[in-house]
Amino acid sequence: MKLILSLSLLLSLSIYKAQEHISSFNALTITYKFHPKFFLYAEGQSRGIEEYTYPDYYEIKGGLGYNLTKNHKPFVGLGRYATYKDHAINKEEFRVWLQDVIDFKQGRVKFENRFRIEKSWFYEPQTEKNSERMRYRYRLNVSVPLNAKKIAPGTVFANVYDEVFVVTPIKPAFARNRVYGGFGYQIDENFGVLGGYLWQREFEAKGNKNVHFVYLALNINIDDTDNDHKNKTYHFPGAD
Repeated sequence: MKLILSLSLLLSLSIYKAQEHISSFNALTITYKFHPKFFLYAEGQSRGIEEYTYPDYYEIKGGLGYNLTKNHKPFVGLGRYATYKDHAINKEEFRVWLQDVIDFKQGRVKFENRFRIEKSWFYEPQTEKNSERMRYRYRLNVSVPLNAKKIAPGTVFANVYDEVFVVTPIKPAFARNRVYGGFGYQIDENFGVLGGYLWQREFEAKGNKNVHFVYLALNINIDDTDNDHKNKTYHFPGAD
Protein backbone atom coordinates (compact mmCIF):
# COMPACT_ATOMS: atom_id res chain seq x y z
CA MET A 1 0.00 0.00 0.00
CA LYS A 2 2.83 2.40 0.85
CA LEU A 3 4.41 1.65 -2.53
CA ILE A 4 1.14 2.38 -4.38
CA LEU A 5 0.68 5.67 -2.49
CA SER A 6 4.27 6.68 -3.19
CA LEU A 7 3.91 5.94 -6.92
CA SER A 8 0.61 7.87 -7.04
CA LEU A 9 2.22 10.88 -5.33
CA LEU A 10 5.20 10.76 -7.70
CA LEU A 11 2.87 10.59 -10.71
CA SER A 12 0.81 13.55 -9.44
CA LEU A 13 3.92 15.66 -8.87
CA SER A 14 5.30 14.77 -12.32
CA ILE A 15 2.06 15.80 -14.02
CA TYR A 16 1.84 19.02 -12.01
CA LYS A 17 5.43 20.05 -12.76
CA ALA A 18 4.95 19.40 -16.47
CA GLN A 19 1.68 21.39 -16.45
CA GLU A 20 -0.07 18.38 -17.93
CA HIS A 21 -3.52 17.04 -17.11
CA ILE A 22 -5.44 13.79 -16.80
CA SER A 23 -7.41 12.57 -19.82
CA SER A 24 -10.19 9.97 -19.98
CA PHE A 25 -10.14 6.65 -21.88
CA ASN A 26 -13.39 4.64 -21.79
CA ALA A 27 -14.08 1.40 -23.65
CA LEU A 28 -16.75 -1.24 -24.14
CA THR A 29 -15.63 -4.53 -25.71
CA ILE A 30 -17.56 -7.62 -26.78
CA THR A 31 -15.97 -10.97 -27.65
CA TYR A 32 -18.35 -13.54 -29.15
CA LYS A 33 -17.06 -17.09 -29.62
CA PHE A 34 -19.48 -18.77 -32.03
CA HIS A 35 -17.24 -21.68 -33.05
CA PRO A 36 -14.45 -23.58 -31.27
CA LYS A 37 -11.96 -21.92 -33.63
CA PHE A 38 -13.56 -18.59 -34.60
CA PHE A 39 -14.62 -15.51 -32.64
CA LEU A 40 -15.99 -12.04 -33.39
CA TYR A 41 -14.74 -8.96 -31.62
CA ALA A 42 -16.26 -5.45 -31.39
CA GLU A 43 -15.19 -2.35 -29.47
CA GLY A 44 -16.44 1.17 -28.91
CA GLN A 45 -14.30 3.92 -27.38
CA SER A 46 -14.48 7.51 -26.27
CA ARG A 47 -11.58 9.62 -25.03
CA GLY A 48 -11.45 13.06 -23.46
CA ILE A 49 -7.93 14.12 -24.44
CA GLU A 50 -8.00 17.89 -24.04
CA GLU A 51 -10.60 17.82 -21.26
CA TYR A 52 -11.40 14.85 -19.04
CA THR A 53 -15.18 15.31 -19.11
CA TYR A 54 -15.52 16.25 -22.80
CA PRO A 55 -15.02 13.36 -25.26
CA ASP A 56 -13.12 14.61 -28.31
CA TYR A 57 -12.18 11.25 -29.82
CA TYR A 58 -14.39 8.30 -30.79
CA GLU A 59 -13.82 4.97 -32.44
CA ILE A 60 -15.81 1.89 -33.36
CA LYS A 61 -14.12 -1.22 -34.68
CA GLY A 62 -14.36 -4.97 -34.95
CA GLY A 63 -13.17 -8.06 -36.72
CA LEU A 64 -12.79 -11.81 -36.94
CA GLY A 65 -10.29 -13.90 -35.03
CA TYR A 66 -9.13 -17.49 -35.41
CA ASN A 67 -7.81 -19.74 -32.66
CA LEU A 68 -5.03 -21.40 -34.62
CA THR A 69 -3.92 -23.03 -31.37
CA LYS A 70 -4.77 -22.39 -27.71
CA ASN A 71 -1.96 -19.81 -27.58
CA HIS A 72 -1.92 -18.46 -31.14
CA LYS A 73 -4.73 -16.18 -32.39
CA PRO A 74 -4.50 -14.38 -35.78
CA PHE A 75 -7.03 -11.60 -36.31
CA VAL A 76 -8.25 -9.25 -39.07
CA GLY A 77 -10.08 -6.03 -38.24
CA LEU A 78 -11.39 -2.69 -39.48
CA GLY A 79 -12.68 0.46 -37.85
CA ARG A 80 -13.73 4.09 -38.08
CA TYR A 81 -12.07 6.77 -35.94
CA ALA A 82 -12.97 10.44 -35.43
CA THR A 83 -11.13 13.30 -33.73
CA TYR A 84 -12.91 16.50 -32.71
CA LYS A 85 -11.54 20.01 -32.13
CA ASP A 86 -13.55 22.96 -30.83
CA HIS A 87 -16.65 20.72 -30.80
CA ALA A 88 -16.37 20.01 -34.56
CA ILE A 89 -14.97 16.98 -36.35
CA ASN A 90 -11.35 17.61 -37.27
CA LYS A 91 -10.13 14.30 -38.70
CA GLU A 92 -11.76 11.04 -39.84
CA GLU A 93 -9.89 7.77 -40.24
CA PHE A 94 -10.74 4.42 -41.80
CA ARG A 95 -8.38 1.65 -40.74
CA VAL A 96 -7.81 -2.02 -41.57
CA TRP A 97 -5.31 -4.25 -39.82
CA LEU A 98 -3.85 -7.71 -39.47
CA GLN A 99 -2.56 -8.90 -36.14
CA ASP A 100 -1.10 -12.00 -34.55
CA VAL A 101 -1.23 -12.79 -30.84
CA ILE A 102 1.07 -15.38 -29.32
CA ASP A 103 0.89 -15.95 -25.57
CA PHE A 104 2.34 -18.32 -23.00
CA LYS A 105 2.13 -18.86 -19.25
CA GLN A 106 4.83 -19.18 -16.63
CA GLY A 107 3.11 -20.34 -13.46
CA ARG A 108 0.24 -17.91 -12.87
CA VAL A 109 1.74 -15.19 -15.07
CA LYS A 110 0.51 -14.85 -18.65
CA PHE A 111 2.71 -13.18 -21.27
CA GLU A 112 0.99 -11.97 -24.44
CA ASN A 113 2.91 -10.88 -27.53
CA ARG A 114 0.82 -8.91 -30.01
CA PHE A 115 2.06 -7.92 -33.46
CA ARG A 116 -0.06 -5.66 -35.67
CA ILE A 117 0.16 -4.07 -39.13
CA GLU A 118 -2.29 -1.23 -39.90
CA LYS A 119 -3.25 0.69 -43.01
CA SER A 120 -5.11 3.98 -42.49
CA TRP A 121 -6.83 6.51 -44.75
CA PHE A 122 -7.45 10.00 -43.31
CA TYR A 123 -9.78 12.82 -44.31
CA GLU A 124 -9.75 16.29 -42.72
CA PRO A 125 -13.13 17.90 -43.59
CA GLN A 126 -12.14 21.43 -42.56
CA THR A 127 -9.29 21.53 -45.09
CA GLU A 128 -10.46 18.70 -47.41
CA LYS A 129 -7.05 17.09 -47.00
CA ASN A 130 -6.53 13.35 -47.65
CA SER A 131 -3.60 11.27 -46.43
CA GLU A 132 -2.52 7.70 -45.77
CA ARG A 133 -0.36 5.90 -43.23
CA MET A 134 1.15 2.51 -42.49
CA ARG A 135 1.73 1.69 -38.83
CA TYR A 136 3.46 -1.22 -37.11
CA ARG A 137 2.82 -2.05 -33.47
CA TYR A 138 4.22 -4.48 -30.91
CA ARG A 139 2.83 -4.97 -27.39
CA LEU A 140 4.03 -7.12 -24.51
CA ASN A 141 1.11 -7.60 -22.13
CA VAL A 142 1.55 -9.31 -18.74
CA SER A 143 -1.32 -10.33 -16.48
CA VAL A 144 -1.44 -12.27 -13.22
CA PRO A 145 -4.43 -13.36 -11.06
CA LEU A 146 -4.10 -12.19 -7.46
CA ASN A 147 -6.62 -14.32 -5.56
CA ALA A 148 -6.74 -17.48 -7.67
CA LYS A 149 -4.52 -19.70 -9.80
CA LYS A 150 -6.20 -18.52 -13.00
CA ILE A 151 -8.70 -15.89 -14.09
CA ALA A 152 -12.26 -17.09 -13.41
CA PRO A 153 -15.45 -15.51 -12.04
CA GLY A 154 -14.59 -13.69 -8.82
CA THR A 155 -10.91 -13.23 -9.72
CA VAL A 156 -8.98 -10.00 -9.21
CA PHE A 157 -5.94 -9.62 -11.48
CA ALA A 158 -3.14 -7.18 -12.21
CA ASN A 159 -2.20 -6.14 -15.74
CA VAL A 160 0.78 -4.22 -17.16
CA TYR A 161 2.01 -3.71 -20.71
CA ASP A 162 4.28 -1.70 -22.95
CA GLU A 163 3.55 -0.98 -26.62
CA VAL A 164 5.64 0.70 -29.31
CA PHE A 165 4.39 2.27 -32.58
CA VAL A 166 6.38 2.76 -35.80
CA VAL A 167 4.87 4.66 -38.76
CA THR A 168 5.60 5.41 -42.41
CA PRO A 169 5.87 7.72 -44.39
CA ILE A 170 5.40 10.16 -41.47
CA LYS A 171 8.48 11.35 -39.59
CA PRO A 172 9.75 10.54 -37.02
CA ALA A 173 9.24 6.84 -37.69
CA PHE A 174 9.16 5.97 -33.98
CA ALA A 175 5.86 7.68 -33.26
CA ARG A 176 4.51 6.53 -29.91
CA ASN A 177 5.13 4.55 -26.76
CA ARG A 178 2.44 3.40 -24.33
CA VAL A 179 2.89 2.09 -20.79
CA TYR A 180 -0.09 0.80 -18.81
CA GLY A 181 -0.67 -0.52 -15.30
CA GLY A 182 -3.96 -1.46 -13.69
CA PHE A 183 -6.29 -4.01 -12.17
CA GLY A 184 -9.28 -6.01 -13.32
CA TYR A 185 -12.12 -8.03 -11.84
CA GLN A 186 -13.94 -10.89 -13.57
CA ILE A 187 -17.49 -10.48 -12.23
CA ASP A 188 -19.08 -13.63 -13.67
CA GLU A 189 -18.98 -15.81 -16.80
CA ASN A 190 -19.72 -12.88 -19.08
CA PHE A 191 -18.72 -9.56 -17.51
CA GLY A 192 -15.36 -8.15 -16.46
CA VAL A 193 -14.17 -4.65 -15.55
CA LEU A 194 -10.74 -3.02 -15.76
CA GLY A 195 -9.23 0.23 -14.58
CA GLY A 196 -5.78 1.74 -14.55
CA TYR A 197 -3.35 4.41 -15.67
CA LEU A 198 -2.03 4.73 -19.22
CA TRP A 199 0.94 6.94 -20.05
CA GLN A 200 1.26 7.78 -23.75
CA ARG A 201 4.32 9.48 -25.21
CA GLU A 202 3.86 11.06 -28.66
CA PHE A 203 6.99 11.70 -30.74
CA GLU A 204 6.46 14.46 -33.31
CA ALA A 205 8.70 16.68 -35.41
CA LYS A 206 7.17 19.80 -33.83
CA GLY A 207 7.77 18.48 -30.30
CA ASN A 208 7.03 15.52 -28.08
CA LYS A 209 3.88 15.25 -25.99
CA ASN A 210 2.77 13.25 -22.94
CA VAL A 211 -0.83 12.15 -22.45
CA HIS A 212 -2.01 10.72 -19.11
CA PHE A 213 -5.16 8.59 -19.32
CA VAL A 214 -7.40 7.12 -16.65
CA TYR A 215 -8.56 3.91 -18.34
CA LEU A 216 -11.95 2.32 -17.57
CA ALA A 217 -13.42 -0.61 -19.49
CA LEU A 218 -16.29 -3.07 -19.44
CA ASN A 219 -15.54 -6.36 -21.20
CA ILE A 220 -18.27 -8.78 -22.27
CA ASN A 221 -17.34 -12.38 -23.17
CA ILE A 222 -19.99 -14.59 -24.79
CA ASP A 223 -19.20 -18.25 -25.51
CA ASP A 224 -21.81 -20.13 -27.57
CA THR A 225 -19.70 -23.24 -28.04
CA ASP A 226 -19.92 -26.49 -26.09
CA ASN A 227 -16.50 -26.05 -24.53
CA ASP A 228 -15.93 -27.11 -20.95
CA HIS A 229 -16.40 -23.89 -18.95
CA LYS A 230 -13.79 -25.09 -16.44
CA ASN A 231 -11.22 -24.48 -19.17
CA LYS A 232 -12.76 -21.23 -20.40
CA THR A 233 -10.44 -18.31 -21.02
CA TYR A 234 -11.37 -14.63 -20.77
CA HIS A 235 -10.38 -11.98 -23.27
CA PHE A 236 -9.02 -8.68 -21.89
CA PRO A 237 -7.96 -6.55 -24.86
CA GLY A 238 -6.60 -3.62 -22.84
CA ALA A 239 -6.40 0.02 -23.91
CA ASP A 240 -6.05 -0.08 -27.71
